[in-house]
Order: sequence, then C-alpha cells, then structure tokens
Amino acid sequence: MTGRWTDKPLAELGQALRSGDVLAVDLYEEARDAHEKFGGTLSAYRVWDKTHALSQAQAADAAFKAGEDNGPLQGLPVSVKDLFAVDYLDTFAGSTKALPEKWTRDGPFFTAFRKQCPVITGKTHMVEFAFGGLGTNSHWPIPRNPWDAENHRVAGGSSSGAGVSLHEGSAIVALGTDTAGSVRVPASMTGTVGLKVTAGRWPIEGIVPLSPTLDTPGFLTRSVADAAIVFETVDAYCTGREPKPVVSAAELSSLRIGIVERHFWDECDDDIAEAVRRSVGELESAGATLVQLDIPEVDDAFDLFCQGSVVASELRHFLNTELLGWLEIADPNIVARLANAHELDSEEIQQRRARMSQIAASTHAKLQDVDVVISPTVPITPPKLSDVAEPKSYLKANLASLRNTCIANLLKLCAITLPVALDRKGMPVGFQCMAPANAEERLLAIALAFERKFGTARERLGKPPLGA
Repeated sequence: MTGRWTDKPLAELGQALRSGDVLAVDLYEEARDAHEKFGGTLSAYRVWDKTHALSQAQAADAAFKAGEDNGPLQGLPVSVKDLFAVDYLDTFAGSTKALPEKWTRDGPFFTAFRKQCPVITGKTHMVEFAFGGLGTNSHWPIPRNPWDAENHRVAGGSSSGAGVSLHEGSAIVALGTDTAGSVRVPASMTGTVGLKVTAGRWPIEGIVPLSPTLDTPGFLTRSVADAAIVFETVDAYCTGREPKPVVSAAELSSLRIGIVERHFWDECDDDIAEAVRRSVGELESAGATLVQLDIPEVDDAFDLFCQGSVVASELRHFLNTELLGWLEIADPNIVARLANAHELDSEEIQQRRARMSQIAASTHAKLQDVDVVISPTVPITPPKLSDVAEPKSYLKANLASLRNTCIANLLKLCAITLPVALDRKGMPVGFQCMAPANAEERLLAIALAFERKFGTARERLGKPPLGA
C-alpha cells in the first residue's frame, strides 16, 4: 500500500479494517502523527486525547478479531466539537472554563457514534457558545485555514476546528452543530462536505445549546460518499427507523435544479458567484434542468435573522439561567452581539417561531416543482484574521459568512455543501444544496450525483498547502 491509509474513502477503510489489511491502531497512529505534524500550526483541537483514543483503537481491533461489527465507524478516527458532552472529557464550549458536570454526560446523538466503537481523537476548537460564523475566539488559539500558507485566514464557525481536523489528517469524520450554518460554513471555507439535517430530526440533548429552536447536530466529511455512509447509520439510531441506504446517485438528466436569484447572489463576491455558476453549467450540460424560482420568503427569513430571530434571546436565557457569570467573561464579540439582544418575552418568542413556521410552509409549497435549490454556500472568501480584528469589520464579515446558510435553518430545510472550486485567492468555494424538510436521503443522492460529476474535493481542488 502506498500513501496514507487515512487518505482513503470511508468505505474502503471499512473493508480494509474488516479484512485485516489494516488495524485501527494503525489508523490512529497515522492520525496522531498528522496531528503532531500540523497541530501546532493549524490549532484544530482544544484537547487531543491520546490516552483514550489509543485504548479505543485497541478495543476496536479486539472487537474485529472477535467477529463483532458495531457499524461502519468502528475503528475510524472521529473528532468532536467541544459542544458535545463526552463522559470522560470536560466540555468548555469555547469558553474559559469547564462547564458543569451535566455537560459530561453523553447525549443520544453522540451515543449514536460512540456505540459504533470509533476512535475519538479529541475535542475541536469552536466559537464561544457557537455564536459566530467566522471561527474566532479570544480565549483559545484560532484554527487556521489550511488553504493559505502565508496568511492566517479563518476556518469558519462555529465548528472552527472540525474542517481543519479533516485536512490535518487526524480525523475521518468531524462532529459539529448547525444553527445558522455552523457545519456548512466551516465545510465551505475549508473545502470539505458538511450536512445540516432538518431541525428536530436528530436529538439535541447532551449538546450545549445555542438555540434549541434551530440547533441541529451534524458532521463534516471529506466527501459526499463518506457523508452518506455516516448519515445512514446515525439516522437509523437517532430516529429508530430502518436504514435507507443512499446506495446510488440520482440521475442528473432527470433533475430539476432550482435557482433563486434574490438574496443568495446579491452580495456574493464575483469570483465565487462565477465559480458556482460554472458548476451549475456543468450540471445543465449533463442534462439537468434549471428552474428559476421566486421565493420572497428568503428575504423575510433574512430579516428575521438580522433581528435576532430567537437565537440571541435563547442563548442569553441559557447563560442567565445555567451559567451565571459566564457572560461577563465571554469573548468581546459575543458580549457585543448579546448586549442589544434583550431577552424576548414568551409571547414575542412564540410570535417569531410562528412567523418562521409560516414562511417555511409557504416556501415548501414553492419547492414542489424542483428537486433541490442550489446557491453559493458562503458568499465571501475566508477573511484574514487581521482583517476581522476590529468589532465593526468582524460584525460585517460574520453576517456575510452566515447570509446564505441561515436561510435553510429559518425555513426548516435540510442542506449540504460540497466544494467545487478555488476562488481568486486560492480559497475553497462551497456549493450549497437545499431540499425540503426530512428529504435528507434524496438530498444526499443528488449531492452524490453532483460529486460524481464534479469529482471529490481532492480531485476538484487539489491538496491544501498546509494539509496532510
């Protein structure tokens, strides 16, 4: 075998582990070596858990030897956003100190992974309390985007270390959460794949809340094919349904692709917009039909987001009730954004939730004639850290980073992003696909068809300068 085992697709790794061609301990050692090589440069992890990870790899190998197969993630390195409760690791949620003991109790979503006997490599850095789209945090080293070897550019947030851990080579799958784009933004900015499921499909217990109304657990992978495998097994556990394998890609010639010109393209960098339009052209040339859609509800959703929807109020309520004193020592960017976000009374919250449900229902009715809606994932290139050091520049870039992704959350859609190009600064461009609620299997089949047309991230983009 030439090259690194951990560079191989998830399906191939699973076969190799089960045939005995490679051991989980071997994969862990490759992941460890990659982390030690790049960890100081890329700052993916708050804590790299060498002791438990090694013992987990050994346990996975013992299970394979005994004929026990616990799922496709058995023996594979998985990084975990430091928002998930893990019973043997403290949870900081991007803050300065460990949260109370209740946040060290595994929740059902993490259990869906852990029961498969993966190798948990550690907890990745994140924006404090997940309240930000750029990936900055004044308390901790800020993960560096591996696509720029000269400048420290942000890696996207709030799951800022997740995509970086994949490129570092220390993880095959990275757990994250998505409230307004916190899986898809870092996936887009780092040239990986990020899946946001429908709110309520997967449980959020055991995850430090930002907004229980909109929070969704999710994950990043190196390819759509990998994402489909992870989705199948996790969804079966979390929903209690029989697995519905995404065994084949959709037929491009039969797809109707919705294009919503308003909002998604209005404030998009020219080179990013052009890259996504070129990719759309490839799909059209392959037989897909483009359908122009007029969905004014998108503007309504963004207006709600700019008002704060319910996110800021729900975060402030959580801090005031469960973490007294935390807000006073929070990242200044978090404090500033919450300062004017007064807690809404129960009636106002219900009104905003009702408004979100209303515009979501109206939007779903307009999506009946298309299979998927596409857009640029993030309309700006990942900014240099020095360019968002001042509060005003931070706020502008943060809002821009979440502009396109937040719509899927507020309109109760499921969504995925996959990389399709590099912009003029050599940074990844994400291609966002959105579908109606609970249409994840169809969404993944469509995204898989797109990936087969475009190529995987490595095939399409090449290798990042600082990647493994």
